[in-house]
Amino acid sequence: MWSPDRIPRRAVLLGLLALSACGLSPIHGPGGGGDRLFGKVRPRDPDTPLDFVFNRRLAERLGPENAAIYDLDYRINASVVSQAITPDEVTTRYSLNGTADFALTGPQGQVITRGRVSSFTSYSTTGTTISTLAAEADARERLALMLADQVVTRLLAAAGSLPE
Repeated sequence: MWSPDRIPRRAVLLGLLALSACGLSPIHGPGGGGDRLFGKVRPRDPDTPLDFVFNRRLAERLGPENAAIYDLDYRINASVVSQAITPDEVTTRYSLNGTADFALTGPQGQVITRGRVSSFTSYSTTGTTISTLAAEADARERLALMLADQVVTRLLAAAGSLPE
């Protein structure tokens, strides 16, 4: 007999069967490439506050560089763009646009993967000077976290081709 509560279970089971047959495996599961990077990536030394946040996020996602065999070079660029301007020509919101160019090199200095990621965030300037500075600092930190997450995603996608 047909029952509406059985449709989701059947759909889930069919979906799981389809995914298991497609040959995909979890990046951090058995046979996944995530273990090839965990604790093995040494980012370049930070120069700016954005770099420090970026490196901290890399360590959170890829583990500490205990047994680093890969070097990650990157350059972060961030620019501020006026986003909301009142009729009196006062800017009340800024957009913070950023890119990160990166290159992962192996033990012999060969480039394994490289790329560019980009993201943006924004902040308001309608409060006091202190609150505006705090909002800008928070936006810069959010931008660095987003860029680091995107770089990690790209690195994990390339991890399957890394030597074991």
